[in-house]
Amino acid sequence: MEDINTFLAHAIQLEYEAARRYEDLKAAMSTAGNKEAEAFFARMAEFSRLHLKDAMRRGGFREIPKLEAHEWQWPEGVSPEQAAWAGVDGFIDAQTAFRLALDGEERSQLFYAAIVAATTDPEVRRMAREFAQEEAEHVAELEKLMQRRVA
Repeated sequence: MEDINTFLAHAIQLEYEAARRYEDLKAAMSTAGNKEAEAFFARMAEFSRLHLKDAMRRGGFREIPKLEAHEWQWPEGVSPEQAAWAGVDGFIDAQTAFRLALDGEERSQLFYAAIVAATTDPEVRRMAREFAQEEAEHVAELEKLMQRRVA
């Protein structure tokens, strides 16, 4: 990805989808009565909204393109935050919800890391590196929480 505006369009969409996904998981855990998981997913939704605001702020003075379906440059044809959602319903259990969240965070981190490795644009590389680091922090937090739940 060689264009900062296209990069930001992807980052904005990815973070928007992450926030929605965490809100869905929060609602499912609320329905299941799992307060710990509900609170965790609420916090992750807030982090995603903060990242979305950051991506939008960075794009504020730029002309962010409205991409057509064929213009998105997702590794699997869909956003990393949507890739594992096929077949998920409102009856998801906490362990599956955590695994789904971890999968999305890992895919997002890999998406940004691949951009860091491939782009020749220094501004895209710098921003992608920052976003990859944020996603890596989310991965670590989820892994830590999941480990505590197993132990």
